[in-house]
Amino acid sequence: MTRFFLIALICVLIAAPSVSSVAAEQQKIYVEPMAAGKFQPNWDSLRQYECPQWFRDAKFGIWAHWSPQCEPEDGDWYARNMYIQGSGQYNYHVEHYGHPSKFGYKDICNEFKAENWDPDKLIQLYKRAGAKYFVALANHHDGFDMWNSKYQPWNSVNVGPKKDVIGIWAKTARKYGLRFGVTVHAARTWDWFDVSHGSDKTGPRAGVPYDGNLTKADGKGQWWDGLDPADLYGPAGAARTPEAQDKFVVTWYDRTMDLVNKYHPDLLYFDDGPMPHGDWGMKILAHYYNANMKWHNGREEAVQNVKGVPADIRKAVVWDLERGRTDKAMPDPWQTDTCIGDWHYKRDINYKSSEQVVRMLVDIVSKNGNLLLNIPVRGDGTIDDREVKVLEGLATWMQANSEAIFSTRPWKIVGEGPGLAIGEGGEAGYTPKDIRFTSKGDVLYAIAMRWPEDGKMVIKSLAGTAGGDQITDVSLLGYKGKVTWTRDAGGLTITLPDKNPSVYTAAVKLTGKNIKDLEPVSPAPPDNTIIETNGKATLDPSSAACEGSVKVEQMGDGDRPNLGYWDNPDDWVSWKVKFTDTGDYTLTTSCSAQGGPSDISVTLAGQTLTARVEQTPGWTDYQPVKIGTIHVADPGVYTLSVKPLDKSKWKAINLRAIEISK
Repeated sequence: MTRFFLIALICVLIAAPSVSSVAAEQQKIYVEPMAAGKFQPNWDSLRQYECPQWFRDAKFGIWAHWSPQCEPEDGDWYARNMYIQGSGQYNYHVEHYGHPSKFGYKDICNEFKAENWDPDKLIQLYKRAGAKYFVALANHHDGFDMWNSKYQPWNSVNVGPKKDVIGIWAKTARKYGLRFGVTVHAARTWDWFDVSHGSDKTGPRAGVPYDGNLTKADGKGQWWDGLDPADLYGPAGAARTPEAQDKFVVTWYDRTMDLVNKYHPDLLYFDDGPMPHGDWGMKILAHYYNANMKWHNGREEAVQNVKGVPADIRKAVVWDLERGRTDKAMPDPWQTDTCIGDWHYKRDINYKSSEQVVRMLVDIVSKNGNLLLNIPVRGDGTIDDREVKVLEGLATWMQANSEAIFSTRPWKIVGEGPGLAIGEGGEAGYTPKDIRFTSKGDVLYAIAMRWPEDGKMVIKSLAGTAGGDQITDVSLLGYKGKVTWTRDAGGLTITLPDKNPSVYTAAVKLTGKNIKDLEPVSPAPPDNTIIETNGKATLDPSSAACEGSVKVEQMGDGDRPNLGYWDNPDDWVSWKVKFTDTGDYTLTTSCSAQGGPSDISVTLAGQTLTARVEQTPGWTDYQPVKIGTIHVADPGVYTLSVKPLDKSKWKAINLRAIEISK
């Protein structure tokens, strides 16, 4: 009987060479089962989801973006860029480790030991800084799993630290009362890591294959004996078949399901648009929601973060804006994820200050959002003194002001002042007139982004009858004394003490009649904001609708945001522009393109323009791009779209704001 079964199985495998049948066979053999329950892997079913109370109350989380790429302490995307000859990280790698044909990323993974990691000490510091949830990087685009992974041999238990990092993080975070989340970035490894299969184009080692071309047999007698480099880097050369890519996707699914099932995360984050790998991602999402309800006796406690979420499915997930934010309160909870420096640890980089982070947090919370702040960890498992200083500064501010943040809801308006649309990096532009509101029951909090030099905090939105017939008490958070106030047609004027008791901001607590936690009543916004122009307009990255994996990022501290991660020629971006006047309009932008020149197609008002984005020395070296002139014959709302012109020749670009001028 056994012999007959084996012969029959061999015959089935031989007779099934097509991509679809191979994928089907992989489903039978490799796929982790989905949990049954309320949710099915389609958007109609997933729209039943309701964001849990814990996330809406938490407001602030800390993220450890920690993987072997932190070991060189040379910044994000090290695993990829070390294989790109001429890049800064390639040069660093050759100087410090040797040529990537001899010492590759697999060897960096082995160097990564986490020998000084003290998770208790870190989590306690994060909690003191105000974090209500802690999120750990489970894997990055490099494909290395930071847990005891059933489907990826290149993991932190087999290689490097020899520890179940995610398991330890999860246990420690929960020990100190924090919710625990994980982030998954490995959906893009297939393309992202293909550079490891190349070689130098010039120089003494031109044509010598990088270590991504090694096979399992090459490891005999080496430290990595028994491991297959193809499991880390992806297959090389002729082995990169459609069937192999199907297997990669199925394995990614299995790895993620294994992660979810082992550690029961409260939050699962995909570094992709909805959903990575289509149906496979949808299956993970439905499974996660159903399984989470079983873990919590039927309650929905799961949070799924996804990038680039269209408005019609934002109720099904929690929309995440990388290094971005909205200019208004959103009807559904959302999240900004950002970093005080680079995503993976980079020595000597300028960090965001505690003051900048506080102002970001206040603005985001007033708009119904949460802030997830990455504090990058060094390869040895520690953070540096400057990072500790940022966290201690947050802790000091939280001691006085946390009640205006945690468990609050948006008020009927976000705030007032000239900086309502300030994005990341622009926090220095806030003035004392920039005030944000949060509410909690019958209490209203008004937070001035800067301490007024004249000692007078004026809230114009609370103008009313003198005597304060609806406001009965005003107090300053962090101050034990009384403050005086008046209310008239010009606003509510509060006389503050001579010294600011709670660094960075002035936060007042107002109680009285008819002050309620009014939720935003505006309908769900369109896919992107309508920008009005009667002669001039700036189309910022934060107001763009992104199709595919394009997303808002910020390359350096204080640098302007841009649209990045534009690797796929099928991706595109758009804005909605309302023209109140007719005539000719000139379009310009600025771009960077490190991989080579690319041509873009820009369509607006039924006309199409093309422009060349020239290669630049680096991703932060932006060059102006003249798109051209279009004619608007009739006033109205038009969609401006930017797409790759020739998909076969597309090289990734970063694109900043588009300027429209008459």
